[in-house]
Parts: sequence; C-alpha cells; structure tokens
Amino acid sequence: MFLWLLVILTAGILAPAVNRLIGSRGGWCLALVPAGVFTYLLKLWPSVMDQQEVSAYIDWVPTLNLAVSLRLDGLSLLFGLMVTGIGALILVYAGGYLKGDDRLGRLWMLLLFFMTAMLGLVLADNLLTLFIFWELTSITSYLLIGFNSDRPESRASALQALLVTGGGGLILLPGLLLLGVVGNSFEISTLAGNAEAIRQHSLYAPILLMILIGAFTKSAQFPFHFWLPNAMAAPTPISAYLHSATMVKAGVYLIARLHPVLGGTTEWFWMIVPVGTITMVLGAVLALRATDLKQILAYATISVLGTLTMLLGIGTEATLTAALAVLVAHAFYKGGLFMVAGAVDHAVHERDIHKLGGLRSAMPVTFVAACLAGFSMSGVLPTFGFVAKETWYEAIGHLAEIPFLTASILSNIGLVAAVGLVCIKPFFAQRTDATQKAHEGGPAMWGPPLGLGIGGLLLGLMPARISELLAAGSHAVTGHEVPVHLALWHGVNVTLLLSLLTLAGGIALYWQRHRLEGIYAKLNPVIQYGPSWIYAWLLKSVNQLARGQTAILQNGYLRFYLYTMIGITVFSVWTALGDKIFSNLESTPLDYRVHEVLLVGLILAAAFAAVRAKTWLLAVGSLGIVGFGVAGIFVLFGAPDLAMTQFVIETLTVLLFVMAFSRLPEFRRLSSNRTRGRDALIAIVTGATISALLMFAMTVRADRPVSEYYVANSVTEGHGRNVVNVILVDFRALDTLGEITVLAIAAIGVYSLLMLRPPKRTEIEAALDESSDDSTMTDTHTAQLATGFSPDPDQEGV
Repeated sequence: MFLWLLVILTAGILAPAVNRLIGSRGGWCLALVPAGVFTYLLKLWPSVMDQQEVSAYIDWVPTLNLAVSLRLDGLSLLFGLMVTGIGALILVYAGGYLKGDDRLGRLWMLLLFFMTAMLGLVLADNLLTLFIFWELTSITSYLLIGFNSDRPESRASALQALLVTGGGGLILLPGLLLLGVVGNSFEISTLAGNAEAIRQHSLYAPILLMILIGAFTKSAQFPFHFWLPNAMAAPTPISAYLHSATMVKAGVYLIARLHPVLGGTTEWFWMIVPVGTITMVLGAVLALRATDLKQILAYATISVLGTLTMLLGIGTEATLTAALAVLVAHAFYKGGLFMVAGAVDHAVHERDIHKLGGLRSAMPVTFVAACLAGFSMSGVLPTFGFVAKETWYEAIGHLAEIPFLTASILSNIGLVAAVGLVCIKPFFAQRTDATQKAHEGGPAMWGPPLGLGIGGLLLGLMPARISELLAAGSHAVTGHEVPVHLALWHGVNVTLLLSLLTLAGGIALYWQRHRLEGIYAKLNPVIQYGPSWIYAWLLKSVNQLARGQTAILQNGYLRFYLYTMIGITVFSVWTALGDKIFSNLESTPLDYRVHEVLLVGLILAAAFAAVRAKTWLLAVGSLGIVGFGVAGIFVLFGAPDLAMTQFVIETLTVLLFVMAFSRLPEFRRLSSNRTRGRDALIAIVTGATISALLMFAMTVRADRPVSEYYVANSVTEGHGRNVVNVILVDFRALDTLGEITVLAIAAIGVYSLLMLRPPKRTEIEAALDESSDDSTMTDTHTAQLATGFSPDPDQEGV
C-alpha cells in the first residue's frame, strides 16, 4: 500500500514534464496511474469481503510506540475506489479544461499530490498517520483553491479554507492524542477493542467534541459551512474532485471510521445529529438562493454532507448503510454535475443561470451527461440516486422520528429544485447573447461527466453489485456483520410514495422559484450576518490586534528588543526558581583556589575597563582580555579544546574590531551618563541572574552526568575515541548540521556584500567625505549618517 502512494506521488512530480512533452493529452497518460491503483483495489475486493487482513506497517519511532500503519477494510476500500476512480477521470477532464494553458502541469501535479494525501488518509490505521495525511489534504487543497493566484478572490478563498479547516485540525490533534492515551494505543483497529473503556472515561466528552470539531470544519458542517461555496473560485476540475467526491467527505470518513470507538452514546447522538440536520436543510435552502452554477452545486453538496453526518450520528445499522449508499450516489452525480458546469463555463465563459439558455442543441453530449447526473440527484428511477434515497427514507422511517424524516424530505425537495436550476434552465431556456457561440468540447470535456452519469445509471440497474461492498463498509463502521440488500424496486410502499412526494414537491418549487426571490430579498439583511460575517470580523480583529502589538513589540529600536528579552528572562527565572535558588546558594559551600579568584578578578576588571574606556582601542583591548580570561577558565576546568577555540576566535574578533572601529567615528558621544548607568544596572542584574541560575543548576543534578553516557558509548556507538568529535558528528549531528548551515548562509551573505559594486558613491560615503572638510558637522551627526539612526534625546541613544 505504501507503493500505491509512492507511485501516485511520483506521477505528480513528473506531471509538469509530461505537460511539456505531450501537452493536454498527458491527462490520459497520467490517469493510468490512479486507474491502475483502482484496478488493484478491485483485485483486493474479494479479500476484503472475506475479512482478510490487508495491511502495511512501518515501525517509525519504536521507543515512542509510533508507527506508520495502513489498513484496507470495507470502508477504506469504498473511499479508495472513489478517490482513485474519480481522480483518474478528473485528470483527463483537467487536460481538456486547461488545454494549451502553461499551468496545466502544475494543476496535474497538485491534484496528484492531493490524491496521495487523501488516499493515505482513508488507508491510515494509526491516529497520528491519519492526522498527518489530514493536514496534507488541507495544505494541498489550499494550493488548489488558490490556483488562480493572480485573482484576489482566489487567494482570499484559499486562505479562508485553510484557516477554517486548519483551525479544525489544530483542535482535532489534541483530541486524537487524548484518544490514543486513554485507549492505550494509537492504532484505530486496536482502539475498537477498548471502546467500552474509552466511552466510560471522564475525558470521553472532550475527546469527542474536539474530534467532531475537526470533522465538522473539514466537511463544511454548520456553522463552518461558509468556506465551501467560496472555494468555488478554484477551477472546475478542482471543485469537481475536492468538493464533491473527496476532501469534503474526509470529515464524514473520520466520523464513520471512529464510530466503533466513540459511537453509540447519548453524547455522540446529540453532538452530531442536530448539526447534520441543520446543515442538511440549510444547504438546500441556500442552494435555491444562489445563481452561479457552481455555487448552487456547492450548497447542494453542503446539504448532502449534512445528510451523511445526520445518518452517521443516528448510528443504527440501517442509517449507516444508507449513509454509505448516499455517499456513493453523491460522488457519481455531483462529480458529473460539477464537470457539466465546468464544460458550460468553458464553452460560454459564463455561469450565471440568468444568462444561460439554449445549450441543449449546442452541447448535446454535455446535456445528456447533465440529465443522467440530474436524474440521480433528484432520485428518479432507475438511477442509483433513487436507490440511495429509498434506503435513506426507509432507514429514517423505521425510527419513527418524524422531525428527521420531515427535514430529509424538505431538503430533498430543495435539491430537486436545485437540479432544475442546473440542468433545465441552462439547457431549455431561450438562448441568450452569452450562449450564441456555445459549442461542445472535446472528449476530455464530455467523456468524464458522461462516464459518471452512465456509472450512476448502471449501479441503479444492478444495485446488488455494490451491496456486498456497502455491507463490508457497514461492517467496518459497526464492527459486526450487517446484511445489505439493495434493490431497484421494492413495490409500492410508503417509501416510494415519499420519493414521489419529494419529486413532485421539487418540481413545483422549481416552477414557483420566482416567489422565492422576494423571500430571499427580505431575508438577506439577516443572512448576511451569518457565520461568514463572523469569520470576516474575527479575521479583521486579529489583523488589527497583530498590527497593534507589532507597533509596540517591534518598534524598530534594538535596545527595546533586548530589554524585553532580558526582562522576561530575569522575571521568569526568579518567579519560577527564586526560593530554590536562594536556599541552594545558602547551603552550597564555596570551594575555590587562589589562581581561580585572580582570574575571575582579571575578567571583572577588564569588563569594567571596557565600559569605562574613553577610546575605542582601550575598549576593544579590554574585551579581548575578557575573552582570553574565559579561555583560561576553560583550561582550568579541563576543556583545552574549547580554550583553543576561544583563543582563536578571540584573537580574530579583536583584529576585526580594530579594523572596523578604526574606520568609524567616535561612538561614545551617542550615550549619556544616565544611559550608561541604566545599562550597567541591567547588565549587573542579568549577569547575577544567569550566574545564580548556573550555580543552582550545578546543585540539582538528579541523575548521572550526561558526560558519563558519552564516554561509555563513544567507541561502541560512535566508533571514535575523541569524545568531543563523536558528540559533534554523531550524538549531536543535527545540531552541528544546523550550525554549519547557519555559517554557510552567513558566509554567502558576507560574500554577496563584498562582491557588490555600487555604480556610484552612496549618500553615506559622500556625507562622510564632506564631514572631513566641513568643521561645522559634528561627530554625532556623522555617526547618525553612518548608522542610519537618529537618537532621540528622550530615548538616550543606541
């Protein structure tokens, strides 16, 4: 299974090269990769049906019990087939949609990267593995939604989707971590065996709430639904793939996957079902308010996602089976309708239904694809959409829950009317100016939606073919065998009458849609202050807060940054360890030798001389003595290698200071006596704090020194007798690599500065030259020009 992910990822890396070599036809070649994985998944179908273990495992960090594990069961097989099967069609469709566009290779690459992340998510059997792929879907979807990065609306929509789904992911992570701790395992298959203990744990409700928030944000549940319609700023291949068949169903998948672990409780029911029901009805209502083809389909998608959430929240065997049936039907018809909307937009460059009409004769094949998908979405015989809706109504009807059944019927009536807006208005209305030059696209444009429409029809005619897959999926969700017997015709019964009522109500609502415009116009003042407005207000408030704190914390004065860091450090040390430091220092005997005291006295005297020096040469020399004194301390305490390094560095530093300061003006005049006194006080307090902290640290060792470990393992583990070398290149290799990287970047920066050849003399150079001849310019003014800093008398210099 790891090979599947690697192959799809490799195809994504090669996609730009494929586009350069063969152009838009590369979509057919790239589609072979997910099609091959789809075929292999079909080959594993019998094994999954027989409940045979199909898994892969990599022991990642054994000491922390972390592993990357994948497992294929009925639920992951169902989602995997959708991800790869529809993904293959999308790659072909994208080739026709962006034919001749230089960005096509990048689109294929991002789609394949997203496909890798989504397939890894549905195959993951480890909570942390699942979360990693979960976040990868958020990142890749951000790049896909913002694909048209030159458009402000695309960038804003991508950011909104990332903030909402990424924020949900941040809440999801602690929920998954707590679940793993409470269940004593991060393997989902193992957690199912500890389900009873998890449900009775005191942290069950917080865990469930955090996980559901993550799922709700990803699957656009109320009140997080607003990001999905705005994501329609993405090109249609992206909308058809992410927002119908895959990404938005990730939250639904998470709820289904964790049902055996967390489901079946009162908290589960009341945290999920009301949210799903509200989302289901709200999505259908808002779909009839929209006029953009993709916006209508987006709100209809929200409604179906609410349906899936509600059915999973109810959690009976019948509703779980119905949820999987609706899931499959929705992937077929909504993916097809999105591609139909894209074909219309590609042909006439218009998606407003009021400006569309007469496309039936101009785009006959697209019209057929729209009809097949629309019939399935409306639940018309003999499509699989009808079978799924019958299963849905039957599952709800057996519960005798009138509110849920009523909400289901009303939402479906709205979806039938939405089908009219998408499939009837553009194709049967009078031809408009925008559609005069409409034309049918190539096979890459009409083939994939037509294939999905025919697939939905064939599944409806032969529902028994998919019954065993849904049974395997239901088994994965419930944890036990669930008989599933889908049929196209169950005779004349209450469920059929409800389906006919839904169809009739939807048709009537479509023909009376003009009456809704007045109602929506009256509700607009209320609707505009919904969750989307709250998001905009929060985002604006956060930006204002960020600007305010930036003006305070990053005001451009280096001394302010130093004061802040020093003050926080001193405050933190004495707040946390003040009493302990004093008690340890009082009980610590002083053990010193005369030459150590003399060396410390020399360092202190040199430091005092440096701050009192009246010339830069004396200041630099005094600082050099401080550095050499520190090297002497290294020698006294058995670190000759550090001492040698200190000697070399200190010598080089003194030379560089002498060379640099000899070319700068007198600097001491920039600081007043009060400023130096204040800085001296800060330095004394900080130095005393760090000294006390270090002395305290030497007295609180609770275990053997780490040096013993290095000495004992230097030869056996690092194969070296020089302990310091082994520490640098083995035990702390990444730290050393980081230091080398920093030095390399600094060297590149210095080299770049040295190689600059300004075309003319700079303003600072001219001013410095003038200062040598102009006796009226003070050294202070010269220093201001050289440093680019103008001291404020109240702020007291550098």
